[in-house]
Amino acid sequence: MIVGINHVQVTIPVGKEQDAREFYCKVLGLKELEKPDALKVNGGLWLLLGDLQIHLGTENNPHRDQSKAHIAYEVTDIVYWREKLTSQGISIKENTAIEGWARFDIRDPFGNRIELMQRLPL
Repeated sequence: MIVGINHVQVTIPVGKEQDAREFYCKVLGLKELEKPDALKVNGGLWLLLGDLQIHLGTENNPHRDQSKAHIAYEVTDIVYWREKLTSQGISIKENTAIEGWARFDIRDPFGNRIELMQRLPL
């Protein structure tokens, strides 16, 4: 039986952990977790969002920016996030409208797709 999600992983280029910290911790405000000693040699970093972990593994994949794979973060103020991200020069891509949701996509500095979405009042 599947009981929940333990973590989600996306990848970053090898050696780009500090750039990932700048974006994921400083821009998005996620908290970094200490990786187990046995896994530190693999590079990357782990982040915490509520009780969900987001793992940033390392690999040299030049095609991240062409993938539809993504993490969708639910937010409480989509307007705040749109303004914050555009003020930092991050491009917003409008997404197909879904009833009951406001949403848009961005790409992290490595090309990974990120969706931000807010539930709209009925």
